[in-house]
Amino acid sequence: MYDSHSLFQVLEAIEDGIYIINQEYTVEYMNKAMVKLFGEGVGRKCYRLINCSNRTCPWCRAYEAFSGKQASMEVDVPTVGKSFQVLSMPLKNSDGTVSKLSVYKDISLRKQQEAKLKSTEADYRRLFENVGCGVFVSSKEGKFLDANSELLRMLGYESKEEFLEIDIGRDLYLRPKDRKAFQERIEREGRVVDYEVDFKRKDGTAIPVLLTGSVRHDASGRIAGYEGINVDQSQRKAMENELKEAHDFLNRVIQSSPNAIMAADMKGNIIIWNHAAEEILGYTSREIINKMHITDLYPEGLAYKVMKMLRSEQYGGQGRLNSYPIFFVRKDSSLIEGNLSATIIYDAGGREAASVGTFVDLEEQLAMERKLHQTQQQLLNSEKLAAMGRLTSQIAHELNNPLYGIMNALELTKTEIPPENKRRRILDMALSETERLTEMLRKMLTFSKPERAEKVPLDVNEVLDEILLLYGKQLRENSIKLNASFDAEPGLVLGSKEQLRQVFLNMINNARDAMPEGGSLDVMTSARDGRLLITIADTGIGVRKKDIAKIFDSFYTTKDSVKGVGLGLSVCYGFIKDHGGNIECESEPGHGATFTISLPLFEHEK
Repeated sequence: MYDSHSLFQVLEAIEDGIYIINQEYTVEYMNKAMVKLFGEGVGRKCYRLINCSNRTCPWCRAYEAFSGKQASMEVDVPTVGKSFQVLSMPLKNSDGTVSKLSVYKDISLRKQQEAKLKSTEADYRRLFENVGCGVFVSSKEGKFLDANSELLRMLGYESKEEFLEIDIGRDLYLRPKDRKAFQERIEREGRVVDYEVDFKRKDGTAIPVLLTGSVRHDASGRIAGYEGINVDQSQRKAMENELKEAHDFLNRVIQSSPNAIMAADMKGNIIIWNHAAEEILGYTSREIINKMHITDLYPEGLAYKVMKMLRSEQYGGQGRLNSYPIFFVRKDSSLIEGNLSATIIYDAGGREAASVGTFVDLEEQLAMERKLHQTQQQLLNSEKLAAMGRLTSQIAHELNNPLYGIMNALELTKTEIPPENKRRRILDMALSETERLTEMLRKMLTFSKPERAEKVPLDVNEVLDEILLLYGKQLRENSIKLNASFDAEPGLVLGSKEQLRQVFLNMINNARDAMPEGGSLDVMTSARDGRLLITIADTGIGVRKKDIAKIFDSFYTTKDSVKGVGLGLSVCYGFIKDHGGNIECESEPGHGATFTISLPLFEHEK
C-alpha cells in the first residue's frame, strides 16, 4: 500500500526515468525524466511506448515483478539509442492488485567508456603480441608475469608456460650480475633506456639486446616489478663486427704498406699516417694526426702545386696524380726524394672530402741508379781505354821495327861522317828525334798493358746479387722478367771484383738490348769439377752462327748503332781469360742467347 500523492512527489524528484504499469502492461504513471526520454505514454502499452512494438519487449521481466520479485538488467533501447540499467520491482495497490514499477537509469556514457576501454585493451594486447620486439612484464623477484610471442621467438622458447617459469637472473642473463645492476639502476632512476646486456637463449647461446623498461608499482606505491621491451641486437652487432673487421683489415693493409701512406681533410689536417710514414719522415702518428698541416711536409709552395695538379686532367685525370717525383721534408728538416701518387676522395654528393697520398722513398734506389750509371760510365771508359790500348799496342809494334832500322842506319851513317862535319850534326839531331819517338812508343806500350788488378777471394753470388739489384728496375721497365738461381754454396774465386762487375754488367746490358720488346733473363751459378759456372741466358734476338766466332773480337758488333764500339765482349773475354777462365756462347737467331762463364774455384786451386 502506498500514499500515491507522497510517492509521486518522490518519483518526480528522481532524475532516472520511472514508470508504473498494471498487469495489462498499460502505463499508469511516468515521471518527468521518463517522459523526457520516451515522450508522454500514460494509458498506452509499455512495449509500444518503449520499443515501438506490438509485442512485449524481448528483455521484459514483468512477470517476476507481478509475482513479487525484483529484477535488474542492462538494456539497449534502439528507439532512443541509449543503454539503461533497468530495475523492476512489485508495487502493491490498495485494492490488493500488484503493479510493476520500473526505473530506467541511463548508462549510455558508461557503456561507451567501457567499450572504449575494451577497445584500448584489445589494441594494447594486439600491439603487445604483434610488435617486432620482445615485450615483457616481470616481478621484482625474478619471474616473468607476461611476455609476447616475439620475446619467446627471440629467446628460443616455444611454450609461454615454460617461459613464465624460468628464473630471470639465472636462466636469462648471460652474466647474473647484470640482472642485479639492472635492478639497482631501474629502481634508482625509475626507468632505463637502451641498456646493453647479453641474454641467454634456451639453447645457451648468447644474444645481445637493448633493454628499455620502467618500474611497476602496487596499490601501496611500492615497486612490484618491471615492464619494458627487449630489442635483438644480433644483426646490428654482426654488422658492427663486419664493419670493424673490414676497418681493421683496411687499417692493417695501410699500416703494413712499405710505402708512406697519408691522408688529409680538405682543410689540410692530417688524418691518416701509417708506420712507413713514421719511419720515412720521422714523425709519429701521435705527433702529426690532427696536429699538423699537410703543407708542413712539403718544401714551401709545393703543396699548393700538388693540389693544383690533382685537380688537373694532365697528371692522371682529374682527382688523380700518378707517380710524380717530389721532395718531402723530414722531421729533422732534411729533404727526402721519392715519387708521390695521390687521389682526391669524394663524398656521396660528389664534393671533395679528403686527399690520400702514397709516397715511395727512392733515396736508396736513386743512389743505386747513380752508382749504376757511374759503373756503366766506368765500363764505357774501360772499353774505350781498352780499345785505345789495343790500337796503341798494334801501332807501337808496327812502328818499332822500322824505327829501330832507321836508328841503326843513322848510327852507321854517323861512323862515316867526321864529328866536325855539319852533316854529322844533322844526323845527331835526326837520331835524337828518332830515339824520342821510340821512347814515346815504349810509353804507349806501357799504357796499353796496365798493371794487373789485385785479385782477392770473392763470392760471385754476392757480386751478381748486387748487380741484379741495381738492374732490377731497368729490366722491369723494359718488360724483362728476371729469374735468378744461385748455388747455395758455390765456393770462392780469386779475382778482381771491379773487372768481374764490368763483365757481368756488360753481358746484362747486351741481354737487355737484345730484348727490345721484353722477355726473360735467367742468371744462374753452379759449381762443377772445381770450377764455377755463371750462365746468363736471354730470350732475345739471338746471334747468327757465323757471328758467334767473332763476337769476342775487338771492334766487332752486331748492333745497328755503334754502342760500345764493339769492344764490350772483347774486354770481357780479356778479363775472364786473365782470371784463368773462359766464355762460351750458344745461340739461335730468334731464340735468344746463352753465355756461360767458367772460372776456377779458389779453394780447389789450393
